Amino acid sequence: MRRAALASLLGLSLAAATLAATDAQAAGPDRSRLAELVTLKAVRAHQLDLQKIADANGGNRAAGLDGNKITIKYIADQLKRYGYHPTVQNFSFDYWQENTPATFAETAPAPKTYTPETDFATLQYSGSGDVTAAATPVDPGATGTGSGCEAGDFTGFTKGNVALIQRGGCFFSVKADNAIAAGASAVVIYQLPGEPGPVSGTLTTPYSIPVVGPTNAVGTDLVKQAQNGGVTLHVKTDTTAEKRQAANVIADTGRGRPDNVVVVGAHNDSVTAGPGINDDGSGTATLLEMAKQIHKLGKKVRNQVRFAFWGAEEEGLLGSQYYVDNLPQAERDKVALMLDFDMLASPNYVRFVYDGDNSEGGNNVDTPAGTGAIEKAFNDHFSGRHLATDPTAFDGRSDYNAFITAGIPAGGIFTGAEKIKTPEQAKVYGGTAGVAYDPCYHSVCDRYDNVNLQGFDQMIDATAAVTELFANSTLTVNGNALARKHALAKKVPPARLGSYLTR
Repeated sequence: MRRAALASLLGLSLAAATLAATDAQAAGPDRSRLAELVTLKAVRAHQLDLQKIADANGGNRAAGLDGNKITIKYIADQLKRYGYHPTVQNFSFDYWQENTPATFAETAPAPKTYTPETDFATLQYSGSGDVTAAATPVDPGATGTGSGCEAGDFTGFTKGNVALIQRGGCFFSVKADNAIAAGASAVVIYQLPGEPGPVSGTLTTPYSIPVVGPTNAVGTDLVKQAQNGGVTLHVKTDTTAEKRQAANVIADTGRGRPDNVVVVGAHNDSVTAGPGINDDGSGTATLLEMAKQIHKLGKKVRNQVRFAFWGAEEEGLLGSQYYVDNLPQAERDKVALMLDFDMLASPNYVRFVYDGDNSEGGNNVDTPAGTGAIEKAFNDHFSGRHLATDPTAFDGRSDYNAFITAGIPAGGIFTGAEKIKTPEQAKVYGGTAGVAYDPCYHSVCDRYDNVNLQGFDQMIDATAAVTELFANSTLTVNGNALARKHALAKKVPPARLGSYLTR
């Protein structure tokens, strides 16, 4: 058992939460020394270095490729220059790449060839194959858990056919596993009604047959044809899967209680499609500059701060999960909380704060006690500057997932990815309604200029101010380890990995 200096983090009493809220307000944004020290100009210098690394290495910094290896070295070298003794935690993962664009076509009764990226996408870890076969809709009404989520959905499925499955209800991998067990030669997982674009996500591990994800319009049209006389599809994929290395980079402040650690994290990789200077070069650059400047706080660092740069996040949150899985329980109990900073500079931004208390009802995992207080700390920071915020759900799409499922409180901020800005948000934050928060999300144009400088500056300040707040907290509450033990005893289910893995 240990003491946690972050009373409201652990949510063990209303009085504790009130004290922590008062502490947060007392250390308001204008009084954050770290926010003054971590400047936009310095953070942008790190982003430019990351852009140069990507440009010199095939245009990306993806895990398992040279750009990421050099990024890891860059992070470790910078930390050493700042006086740290970083640990590079290597781990292996299933590297996957699409060698040539996939083919997806209807061959009968009305021949039509679909366009990659516009009409369909290849799911990560799809196998290679060249299949021409009749297509069979699988539970097109999406009854029960969801289309293809139960073995019974495949009753009467003809072995060798292509499975037509609607997205939603369970992991993509569950749908694929059930289809393979039923004898499918390929799997087509089409988009949900009302959701834009094709299905883009991961199966988490390599598969032996083709798996593609068309738009809802394409998928529902194929289902109708299959139900009204039949439809034949051609699915061809050319992919490679093999074991490769990725790494986390971890560094602790020399000052602060080592039994009450504040973990701050960002991921060090990009997707293969682009350099990832917003996703998540923005978080990486911010944390690097914060690591440089935090020494100047001196005795204000009462709790050890652990800077974590997670590897292979884009492959399925692998680095952060590896870290937590390999952290002995005694060391887990020393982690007071985790702050996640993934995408802080989206050009059509909203100031999103993770919904720690689930007041919006959108979380798909029970969050540990204390997450609501982390949310409050960020909201208090922004409200002190008369800046609006919107809540965003804990949907498992970033590296906080491994922590909250291990019973460790977590929180953070986010400026938005592929979802569309609403007219109401445009009135509050500016920008353009009807356009994605980051139109360059997971694409080649996520470069150095893919940043809203005003929004980024505000998010940098919030990152630094709230980190300083928790690093400097003197509040103590007993029973943190017991609270976690109780939460885990309730068998809290792991978070689904958002739209990346499910739905």
